[in-house]
Amino acid sequence: MSEEQFSTERRILMAMRKTLGGIIRDLTPSDSAVTYPLSDATVEDVKKCFDLIAARERELASAAGVREERPHFLDEVSAPKVVSIQGLKKRD
Repeated sequence: MSEEQFSTERRILMAMRKTLGGIIRDLTPSDSAVTYPLSDATVEDVKKCFDLIAARERELASAAGVREERPHFLDEVSAPKVVSIQGLKKRD
């Protein structure tokens, strides 16, 4: 697959994930006393769709050489700091 095809497929997957999420948010009643409008089978099907989308996104990221697509804060430390414990004294 070319880079353009990866990009197009990735955009399609993102749009599908956002659309499914929006539909679920819109259908979820704000009052817990109101019954949920979707059947259990439909909810399971939506979950399977999310799983398939996530799996394909991981495959595309792996093929593109991207290790991790998790968001990071600007001030987040990129490497862990190692602290030596050899200089610590025992309490008496």
